[in-house]
Amino acid sequence: MTQQHKRIKREKRTIDVMTHIYCKSHHGTNDVLCSECADFLAYAFRRLDKCPFQEKKSTCGKCTIHCYCADMKEKVKKVMRYSGPRMLIHHPILALHHLWDGRTKPPTLTKKPL
Repeated sequence: MTQQHKRIKREKRTIDVMTHIYCKSHHGTNDVLCSECADFLAYAFRRLDKCPFQEKKSTCGKCTIHCYCADMKEKVKKVMRYSGPRMLIHHPILALHHLWDGRTKPPTLTKKPL
């Protein structure tokens, strides 16, 4: 397995916390995610692992490449809209990092020479 950049690790931690906040409120879970949210989180982690920008990435919402399929894109919007404001209460440092990361200009993908 390749070494992950701290930016990707933090992004994974952020989506993990947001998914737990959402699942607890909407599906009545505590520490363990329901199967729907667990599947969503696994999907989000796979997308982050394959992100071509890695340490240079902005937040996924600002990205120039939208790699989520349509139904997962809607799910992440629901999760983030609900959990985002609550992150300031539950995990303020992580929330501030996410806000700061969102201020960075999203990179563009350049083609590699043949």
